[in-house]
Amino acid sequence: MSASVQQAPVQPAVPASQLAVAYSVCRTITRRSAKNFYYAFLVLPRRKRSALCAVYAFMRRCDDIADEPGLSLRERRLKLADWLDAMHRVVTGEQTDDPVLLALSDAHRRFKIPVELLDQLAFGTAMDLQESTTPIDGTRGLAANELTARYKTFDDLYQYCYRVASVVGLVCIRVFGYRKPEAEPLAERCGLAFQLTNIIRDVKEDAAMKRVYLPDEDLAKFGLSATELRNPQSARFRPLLAMEAERAREYYRSADELIPLMDHDSQPALWVLVTIYRQLLEKIAAKQYEVFDEKISLTTREKLKVLFNGFLKRLAG
Repeated sequence: MSASVQQAPVQPAVPASQLAVAYSVCRTITRRSAKNFYYAFLVLPRRKRSALCAVYAFMRRCDDIADEPGLSLRERRLKLADWLDAMHRVVTGEQTDDPVLLALSDAHRRFKIPVELLDQLAFGTAMDLQESTTPIDGTRGLAANELTARYKTFDDLYQYCYRVASVVGLVCIRVFGYRKPEAEPLAERCGLAFQLTNIIRDVKEDAAMKRVYLPDEDLAKFGLSATELRNPQSARFRPLLAMEAERAREYYRSADELIPLMDHDSQPALWVLVTIYRQLLEKIAAKQYEVFDEKISLTTREKLKVLFNGFLKRLAG
């Protein structure tokens, strides 16, 4: 039986009207914040679209907590832990008025999304809240103008990408529905492709937040240092970003194998998502990796063209 239809018993006592409002809140959050994912969700059947919006809204809350201004890293870690504890209580039957947790709990039961995967989503966010242990003038943390790579090797970066992106893929395919276990490692690799694309696109924005995801060994390979991202020269970083893009392309090839393994009604949605991200990567490459002067993205027109073709695929099916 498809992974998407092995439904667990739905816990009672949640009025249908309250659940409908909760899902509506999650759809609004997703429509407002999910710049690429929302287009893919539109091609899904309503129940699957609603479930993924609930998952996205949960992830969005995790990210908002991690980036909340005015709070110390410790305070944000504690707040994120409280949010995760609340999720655990709700999915095990505790009542809640929080629309995101209410919808997520329902999606968790309907599509048998492992709680462990939801935990991993939050743990990935928490990795951005680790304090540096580099001593600067005898103090803990980084000097005001110093940057350092968060990960020494690409293997180290892979663990971060797994938690913040590959796990998203593993959650998505449970909602999409699949029958063959080989879908799981393919989804993991596909998520990595998405995250590498994000890292390339957002390198300037991340550096402004003292988050350098480019591995130290990759920087050193091209004679670069993380500190150069304070005032980067595009020409110096172009070969490095091109290498990371080639890595992403290799991982994107897994998507070509993954799409046919999904339930038929979900294949167009995954195609839309992969196509949007692939086109984004190629647009960055076409602009010679000039990501320091502007944030490169697909236009609404470009995304709608992909969405239109996705709807055609769904109708053809």
